Amino acid sequence: MKIKAPDAFSGGRTPSFEQSARESLADTQLRRNLGKATQTIRRKRGVAVAEMPDWEQLREAGRALKARTLRHLDEYLLQLEESVKRAGGQVHWARDAEEANGIVAEIAKSHRAREVVKVKSIATDETKLNEHLEREGIEAFETDLAELIIQLAGETSSHILVPAIHKNRSEIRELFMQKLGARDLSDSPPDLANVARLYLREKFLKAKVGISGANFAVAETGTVCVVESEGNGRMCTTLPPVLVTLMGIEKVIPAWRDYEVFMQLLPRSSTAERMNPYTTFWTGVSEGDGPQEFHLILLDNGRTEVLADEIGRQTLNCIRCSACLNVCPVYERTGGHAYNSVYPGPIGAILTPQLVGIGKPGSDSLPYASSLCGACYEVCPVKINIPEVLIHLRGRVVRHKQDEGGVKGKLDPENVAMKAMAKTFSDRRLYEGAQRAARIGQWPLARGGAIHRLPGRLAGWTEARELKPVPKQTFREWWRSRNGSAMEGPGA
Repeated sequence: MKIKAPDAFSGGRTPSFEQSARESLADTQLRRNLGKATQTIRRKRGVAVAEMPDWEQLREAGRALKARTLRHLDEYLLQLEESVKRAGGQVHWARDAEEANGIVAEIAKSHRAREVVKVKSIATDETKLNEHLEREGIEAFETDLAELIIQLAGETSSHILVPAIHKNRSEIRELFMQKLGARDLSDSPPDLANVARLYLREKFLKAKVGISGANFAVAETGTVCVVESEGNGRMCTTLPPVLVTLMGIEKVIPAWRDYEVFMQLLPRSSTAERMNPYTTFWTGVSEGDGPQEFHLILLDNGRTEVLADEIGRQTLNCIRCSACLNVCPVYERTGGHAYNSVYPGPIGAILTPQLVGIGKPGSDSLPYASSLCGACYEVCPVKINIPEVLIHLRGRVVRHKQDEGGVKGKLDPENVAMKAMAKTFSDRRLYEGAQRAARIGQWPLARGGAIHRLPGRLAGWTEARELKPVPKQTFREWWRSRNGSAMEGPGA
């Protein structure tokens, strides 16, 4: 199944968020679907979180654990490798998407597998694994219901947790009748799920290779964890004789006991449940029980670059719960496809530009896909300060454009103005001189105790607000007249 929509990991020309958002905003059905779904999830999450009297302490514990892991990531990854090997598994290191996809394809080919079954995995979406396998003559079947829906539709995911959140039941019914040959099908959830179940059961029983992502992997024991709600993940990780897990290097956690924190934070933040229906742990291989060959692929693909950024590295704390998407007013109106990335919403707005690189088509607009309201920070279970990272990345975007000579090779007037203001505000005499000049220059604009409209490109500032004019006497001037001396020193 080919994915039609371009995204920031595809290497093609990616449209900006602004361009894609205009199209999404014009789709009234999409907005109704999104609004209903995100509001329902928000309400359920609020109830689940309210049950926890120590919720804020859990959030802080999650943040601290992730921060400590990132500080010592090299040590924990080597410990994880050793633990997995000791348990009978094999570990592969992938610098980028091409290497990761190549490793998976070679494993499948070595077992003469022409079909593989997959657990929902954003990491494999990031690397474009399905497309790579298709080119190698291997068909990948998504087994998560929502992932199956968008695969059959030839679309990309629009939500981290609920990839088909942009579709309603009637649209899914039509899709199943067209693609799966279902007859006399209603749009009730049990009927739709039963059609998918019958279709996938055959795939589970025939598959030689199962592919998964990982929510967490424990350095101490080599234990890998997948959390899901449908049971398809359990089938993929237990039935095929060969299991391959593709995991971003930031998913490692130090010790088994750390699950106490994350297994409380993740379900409540994602599905608004006390515990997910299916939480699968496995450690290497066990003779006569489950897959007899296990491969763990540790994926970098830009993550070490993110780690090097003191402010941006907190992005790697993300446990992919999607809580930030469900509260974001921008996401609720535009949906995930507007972000043109496998990581939509607020977390995508800060993760994608860092993974693909500032300056790449489409990614530079993502840090601006936010109102900076801070709702995402308030709900993040590991306390990623998304507004702080957004502002930091906006600065990086501006500096990148400046280094390239500004917009279209010319000096950016806004950059020049901001530099001049920074210089003026850093020098007392320049600042006081600017005040005197502004007092004289404002006389054609000040009327009735306010400046109602600024000239030229500054007019946009006063379209929705008024400015107070520079007063006839500044505080410094008043102080001097009262005390007969100048204000000097750093406190001036």
